Amino acid sequence: MNKHHESTGPADSQQITLRGPAELADALPYLMGFHPDDSVVMVALHGGRGRFGGRLRLGIPRAPGEWGPVADQLAESLISGSERREGRPDGIVIFLCQDSPDGESGRLTMERLRPFAQSLRTACGALDVPVLEALCISDGRYWSYCCPDGRCCPDQGNPLAMPGTTVMAAAAAYAGIQVRGTLRDMEARLAPWQTPDAASEQQQALDRALPSLVPRILDERAKAEVAKETLALARTLIGRLGRTRPAPEAVSDFGDDQLISDDEAAAVILGLQDRETRDKAAAWMEGPDGLSALRLWRTLARRCVGPYDEHAAAPLTLAGWVSWSTGDEPGARVALAMALRADPAYTFAQLLHRACNEGLDPEMLRRCLRGDDGDDGGPDEATTDTEEGGPSAEAGAIRGPGLHVRRVRPSANRERRRGNGRRATDAAGATPTPTTGRPATTRPGTARTAVARPGLPTAGRRMRDVRRYGRRGTGTRR
Repeated sequence: MNKHHESTGPADSQQITLRGPAELADALPYLMGFHPDDSVVMVALHGGRGRFGGRLRLGIPRAPGEWGPVADQLAESLISGSERREGRPDGIVIFLCQDSPDGESGRLTMERLRPFAQSLRTACGALDVPVLEALCISDGRYWSYCCPDGRCCPDQGNPLAMPGTTVMAAAAAYAGIQVRGTLRDMEARLAPWQTPDAASEQQQALDRALPSLVPRILDERAKAEVAKETLALARTLIGRLGRTRPAPEAVSDFGDDQLISDDEAAAVILGLQDRETRDKAAAWMEGPDGLSALRLWRTLARRCVGPYDEHAAAPLTLAGWVSWSTGDEPGARVALAMALRADPAYTFAQLLHRACNEGLDPEMLRRCLRGDDGDDGGPDEATTDTEEGGPSAEAGAIRGPGLHVRRVRPSANRERRRGNGRRATDAAGATPTPTTGRPATTRPGTARTAVARPGLPTAGRRMRDVRRYGRRGTGTRR
């Protein structure tokens, strides 16, 4: 067993020392804020005591042929991102988390993933940063890829500690840190409906609303009225949700779904595809309005069914923004990553995700969105600006009164990343930029040609144009 110590928290706060693989494996959900199932997690270590630094998460690639290129990308991303924030890491810890299909063959899963672990260790070593520990967590047990001693790391693995019985669990409870369940559970709250009847009825409502709303949004003389109608209806729905006390999490989403009709959801979903309308809706981000707005954005994301799945980028981004604004960083990263999965070129999600993971204070953006007059209905202008060449996390910035998110230089291996056909993601689908916070984020977006999908009316192609070009015809999707 490798003997090394990891400390969590800044130097001026209480520190917790973790000794060996067992305590590292137990600490992982507290580091991430959720149980990262089907994931590779990499954590940078700094200093002689191994203080936790930047971390990133990626869904484990299914094809073994992708493991080598992905390992190179992850290693470079974590190390270069850490250098920008805290300096070059002194070591890295790797976690491969994946349960077996039958729940009984974790050792086979560990052996199957061993070449991926080796690729990650080699990629980090090639950049002169050693991997101090590499663990596989599967079916309630853990294995070390670095320890050859069968006395402490047997072939059958070691059982994970019982929840709530470790030093990390006690410290997390004392600090009020909550583990949110699995990543799959968190994503399920935001995923489109899967019930055929309900999904079909919602799609029909979207089909009915789309032909009348899209031409008005594209009409310079009518779009302001559409924005006014969208925000008024959204405000009505927020008020309706706010008057209904949220139920326990297991049933709250079902209750919220019942409070909003298909036609109401369709009108707001389509109206939010206009970026300035969406920016004004983002002003509902704090206090009772913020919590009710978060319930609305989650509900609308679940209504983006069938061929309208890409429309979920707007409500998912708003859900991520409100979560970040109210202190729920794990929830924010999940929602923003899902927004980028729905539309990888959605600039507002890219920039918010990067800002969240760069450890920026959301208060800067809250001040921008409040505006000088304190109108909680949304500022006249609170937009995201990008380079003319297209939306890109490397070239973009969030701008507004009192707010500027710094530009990040393009990565040297950007072209190689695009060529391997896969991107690293935090929480569900966006390229990682390692930080001192939790996972990382953003993928450069590229302009895409509007293509009709089966079942999507002709007006749907025009709506995709609205989202691609924004309201000012800048050539970037916002």
